Parts: sequence; structure tokens; C-alpha cells
Amino acid sequence: MILDVFRMNDKVAIVTGASRGIGRGAAIALAEAGADVVLAARRADVLEEAAREVRARGRRALVVPTDVTAGAELDRLLARALEEFGRLDVLVNNAGGYPPRIAIALSNEEMLASYQFNVVSALHLSRIAAPHLARTRGAIVNISSVMSHCVDTGFVAYGAAKAALNHMTRLLAHEWAPRVRVNALAVGATMTDALEAFVGAGDLLEKMTAKTPMGRLATPEDIAASVLFLASPASSWITGKILEVDGGTHASTWPYPMPGGLDDIP
Repeated sequence: MILDVFRMNDKVAIVTGASRGIGRGAAIALAEAGADVVLAARRADVLEEAAREVRARGRRALVVPTDVTAGAELDRLLARALEEFGRLDVLVNNAGGYPPRIAIALSNEEMLASYQFNVVSALHLSRIAAPHLARTRGAIVNISSVMSHCVDTGFVAYGAAKAALNHMTRLLAHEWAPRVRVNALAVGATMTDALEAFVGAGDLLEKMTAKTPMGRLATPEDIAASVLFLASPASSWITGKILEVDGGTHASTWPYPMPGGLDDIP
């Protein structure tokens, strides 16, 4: 049965940024497919809410409050996962992001912070998880963004970091094949709690929708389905690829125009 290759029965997955949005959706999707899930994010109380959804689907959930920008906490996250479950099959590096800021106002420290959050944290966790994933012929799924290849004002820190994450995905896939598969999702605008709070007022949602060929923004479940595909045996012959899950967009859907900061230069 073709559906069998999407099953994750008794596999173990770590999902970062798992308390809300895409991470929460990915954790639930993996649980529905049969996996036990280690949920990591900063807030334990919100993680517990997501963990209840995993357990409601008959799977085990382990909550590990984690700041992914701290290497020692990532080490502890992996150690707790192995202590609890004894194996690792999937790593979803979902935690990331950075607020818009025009380049002329962007400090070196802010640029480094974006790389730390989006790239270095994913590298650290992938590197320490790789030997354990190799034992199970496991998979890494990195959550990137369409801004890794689209352009708009204010996204130098975020877009450049996600572009780096994309190529890091390809490079790690090359180094670790065939023992560990490494892929990424270049995700378009997704109606997470954070985005919903931003577009809730005015006509911002309508503007973003109008720029999306599919006529709507993504839901966390849309992205979670693609996470499951890349994590499962269904994609066993795919590695080093960036899957664009963006509703058909070919340009930024950001609805809030920002000046570049050079217009008044004589």
C-alpha cells in the first residue's frame, strides 16, 4: 500500500519551535503518522498544550523547554530525547525567524543574531544528532522561507540567513548521504498565531492573499504535510533538496511597504 510509506510507526522525532504554528502542526502530523515526539521551545506551558495533542493521538510526548540559540540547551535537548526514547529518527529544525529591518539600519550584532537563530542553531543540533540519525537511516527537515530566494525591503537579515540555511541543507546532505537525508521547506506566508495577529487589522490579509496564486495563505497543516513527506520513507530517494511550499508565489507577499532609507540622500 502506497500509504504505508508515509507511516512513522514507533519512530522518534525532535521538533524545535514546537509550541505553536508550523512546529506544533508538524509535531501533531508526525504523531498522527505514528511517531513519538520530543517538543522543544522556550515556554514549557505552551509546549504542554501541544504535547497533549500528541498524546491524544496515542503517542508519547516529551517536553523539553529549550532556547535554541544556546548550544548547551541543544545538547541537553538531544540527551533528554535519547534518555527517554533510546533512538532518534527525525529532526525538524523549525525554530527561527527575525523581524524586518532595513539594511541601512541593521547592525552587525543583529545580523549575527539572525544567523545564530536560523542557521547556527540548526547546524549545532543537526551535527550532534547526525550520528544517532545515521543508526536509523533518519532524516532532517529544515524549515526555510521563500524569502531565501525572493526579495523585498527589510529582509536582509532574515532572507540571507534562510538562504544560508538552504545551502547548508545541500552541503550536509552531500556529506551525510546515504546514512542521513537532509532536506528543507521554503515556506510561504503561513497563517500562524503571530501572522494572524499582524494581519488581523485593516486589509493586510487581503493584500497578501491577492499576491498568492492559490488564493489563500498556508495553514500550519499545509506545511506539516510536507514535513511528514520529507521525514517519512515516502521521500527515501530525496536528499539535498529545497521544496517550495508557497502557494505558487514567485515574489514576496509582504503587504507592508518599507522605504529603503536612501530616498533622501542628495
